[in-house]
Amino acid sequence: MISFVLGVEDLADTRFAVSPVHETLLSLRVLQDPGLTVLHLPWRRSVLGRIGTLDTELLMSLVARRRTIPDFLTPQPTSFAPTFEEQLAVVRQVSPARVRHDLLTAHAPDPLPAALQDATAADDASVVRLRDAVCELLRHFWEVAIEPEWRQMRLLLEADMTYRARQLAVGGARLLFADMHPNLRWHNGVLHIDKMISRHRVDASGRGLLLLPSVFAHKPAPPVGPEEPPRLVYPSRGVATLWATPPTVDTTALAPLLGVPRARLLTLLEEPLATVEIARRLRVTPSAVSQHLRVLHATGLVTRARDGRQVLYRRSHLGDQLVDLNPSQNVVTP
Repeated sequence: MISFVLGVEDLADTRFAVSPVHETLLSLRVLQDPGLTVLHLPWRRSVLGRIGTLDTELLMSLVARRRTIPDFLTPQPTSFAPTFEEQLAVVRQVSPARVRHDLLTAHAPDPLPAALQDATAADDASVVRLRDAVCELLRHFWEVAIEPEWRQMRLLLEADMTYRARQLAVGGARLLFADMHPNLRWHNGVLHIDKMISRHRVDASGRGLLLLPSVFAHKPAPPVGPEEPPRLVYPSRGVATLWATPPTVDTTALAPLLGVPRARLLTLLEEPLATVEIARRLRVTPSAVSQHLRVLHATGLVTRARDGRQVLYRRSHLGDQLVDLNPSQNVVTP
């Protein structure tokens, strides 16, 4: 078990961020073990066909047998949404001593894989070369495996943040962590993370708590070392929909009346959804969704209601009737 002791000031400084470097490193677990989650098998099959020229031995060695990842490779985001290059620049500056320590800690009690043996060299130059080689390899992997899908991933992560922020506003820390994952427990000012390999207790002491929703995390993932600031990567909501084919609509039905984008949008709004979630599912920009929602709302085909900090849209009774006129033609397909 790992525990974070959070005072009043720490809860006041609980915040969210998106980390492309974290997602890149966590995705390696899925490549390493296809049985970890079936949700990402479509992504995994696609990526395996594109990384043939990369040094996969070195790449896979970054994830230990226990699935731990060296802390130096996942620096704390310094802004809400840093770029991959900004975060990688931080990794490139990590000292050789820190590289040695974190690699050995992540792989313990196992010995380092052969691809990482330079980390045990007495001279710092060998460790620096290894660090730089890892950074360059991760940059190429990001460009091939993650960057093409990053916009959709980020929309999903931001939709999760919207939901979590509302949970915090409505019910405080207890409600925030209640449905985040079964391994998390909030009790008397302490966040307990069960079923961890290591065991330590971290006093936040005014440093707050950083929450990082993740596409590839299958369970909560705090830093390996207790000296790191309180940070928690957790599985994002809605991952099951990420690799689904965008919804389509039969253009012989609603499209001639509304146009294809609005017809697709109307068929999607069987359940209340926020703009950012609609944009993610349709794989378009939130601004484009907002323009169509304004038209559909003005014509009475959708309703809207505020839910905390977000506005939820749903088909109106009139919209339901319009969609139901041709039920065999106006089905949104996965």
